[in-house]
Amino acid sequence: MIDFSTLFSQLFSSFWWAIPLLVLAALFKSAWFKGFIGEVMVNMAARLFLNKNDYHLIKNVTIPTEDGTTQIDHIIVSRFGVFVVETKNMKGWIFGGEHQKQWTQQIFKSKHRFQNPLHQNYKHTKTLESALGLPHEKMISVVVFVGDSTFKTEMPANVTQGGGYIRFIKSHTKILLTESEVQQIIGQIADGRLKPSIKTHIEHARHVKEIVANKEAVQKLDAKLCPKCGSDMVLRTSKKGPEAGNQFWGCSAFPKCRTIAAMES
Repeated sequence: MIDFSTLFSQLFSSFWWAIPLLVLAALFKSAWFKGFIGEVMVNMAARLFLNKNDYHLIKNVTIPTEDGTTQIDHIIVSRFGVFVVETKNMKGWIFGGEHQKQWTQQIFKSKHRFQNPLHQNYKHTKTLESALGLPHEKMISVVVFVGDSTFKTEMPANVTQGGGYIRFIKSHTKILLTESEVQQIIGQIADGRLKPSIKTHIEHARHVKEIVANKEAVQKLDAKLCPKCGSDMVLRTSKKGPEAGNQFWGCSAFPKCRTIAAMES
């Protein structure tokens, strides 16, 4: 008869070193770790290539809002404006437009939709604008993608890759704030932010999870997706044959995908 407890002990004593490796492998693949690495890269670029006397970096700022909290990856305060930086650590091809609600990440044949980061950062910018009492022209939104990603559609100037966000920030040379206003803003952010802590992070993550769940529920009700390729289904009208004049759902990826569906009665 096999003594499983003894067998398990022997296996554990022989391969105990594999457990921390598996834990580390899972950690490296996690969204949290990718986000952390992305923020570290943006921090390093700011500290190395932006003069500390002119640009003041403030990171991981959580601000209370009417419906919960909003978390800003990086705020760079300068006489040339207040830059609100959103970081995305992604790989693959990135498709998106300034006014689209959702962008697309494609890795080989796999496609994943995510919220337009410009829209995401708009809330951050407006929340900070309100908290500081600054006019919107002194607030500048910046989105920076880090990681092995490639833009496959034309992006606005404030959507950058890697160190491109440093060039974008330095391209703003018009003085918008006095040095005393810069110091006042830094003090306001310090006074208005929630204390950085694990508890603050967990509560904000819970708030974001609730928002995402609600949005996904609404999207399922409002959107009809192609069951074959996942693209949007659009309403079309038959022009020929016995069904001429009748409406039906057709895949927006036509002619690559020819999926159709009848109108629901």
